[in-house]
Amino acid sequence: MIKKLLKIILGIVLLVVVVAGGYMAYLFLSYHRLDDHLPLEVKNVGQESLTKEKSYTATTFNIGFGAYSQNFSFFMDDGDYSRAYNRQEVIKNMTGITETVAELSPTISFYQEVDVEGDRSRHVNQVAFLAEQFPEYSTVFAENYDSAYLFYPFTQPIGKAKSGLMTLAQAEMISSTRYSLPIETNFNKFFDLDRAFSATQVAVENDGILTLVNTHLSAFTKDPTIHDAQLRKLFDYIASEYALGHYVMVAGDYNHDLLGNAPSVFGTREERETWTHPFPKEKLPEHFSVPTGEIAEAKIPSVRASNIAYDPEVSYVSYVDGFILSDNIEAEAVEVVDAQFMNSDHNPVQLTFKLK
Repeated sequence: MIKKLLKIILGIVLLVVVVAGGYMAYLFLSYHRLDDHLPLEVKNVGQESLTKEKSYTATTFNIGFGAYSQNFSFFMDDGDYSRAYNRQEVIKNMTGITETVAELSPTISFYQEVDVEGDRSRHVNQVAFLAEQFPEYSTVFAENYDSAYLFYPFTQPIGKAKSGLMTLAQAEMISSTRYSLPIETNFNKFFDLDRAFSATQVAVENDGILTLVNTHLSAFTKDPTIHDAQLRKLFDYIASEYALGHYVMVAGDYNHDLLGNAPSVFGTREERETWTHPFPKEKLPEHFSVPTGEIAEAKIPSVRASNIAYDPEVSYVSYVDGFILSDNIEAEAVEVVDAQFMNSDHNPVQLTFKLK
């Protein structure tokens, strides 16, 4: 009887080892990164050009793959969930997101964490959703990653996800390119996933070019050299675009404190998270700056920690979303739109600008 029991236990152990080994093999064999310098397909709806000395607006919004209702918390931030509650919740959040942006009526909009397909987003195609809601905009999508099925957490695996960056503009998009960013090459690459930025050239009167860069930098890497390498590649690129005589606008989620002193501005704890270290403005290329306007005075954050449901009295908040501008673009105003984190763990940030 004991021998039989031992055989059963041994069989179970061997089965677990085989399954675990097979899954690890699947992870590594299916892992791939998209090519660097990858041309993207733009979908134009008009031939309009932007003009100089006219006020325009641009909005950047990390939509959190449509999962983050106010009461949603995310397991990678020590929260409870890995997937949106259900498909209806994703559609509700996407509707709220697009209604918020529609009220702002930006000339240009940048979105991050947009899922084409994903278990975490309940298989709602958010690229198609945004395009359908804003049919008057030219669009381009840049894939960040197409991950294998990730079997963690075990109680509710996050699963597969194909996600990326989407840029919309009420102007002709001439071309667009995806650039890969440095990431960790150890096992952590399965957790922080792939990173990239897209660069889209938009027509400006008299053969001018406005380069729109959309990015979402790493959040949970604990290796500071990865943050440095990502910023260095981004900074080198925008400097090269400026040298060509282009206007350059960068927008996105930098996972850095763009104010530099957000804990004192928002009255939160001084201890820094991996995604709230001060943004190194001193390393920006010549001719570039981060406009912050009266963000500190308004005290409206652009991001909340997702370890708990949103509580304005308790939640950790910061300012990590915004813009980097070349000095041939005048920032007339920049503000965080107080959407109260109703449909995302981020609030949108709106810029009013002129091309000089």
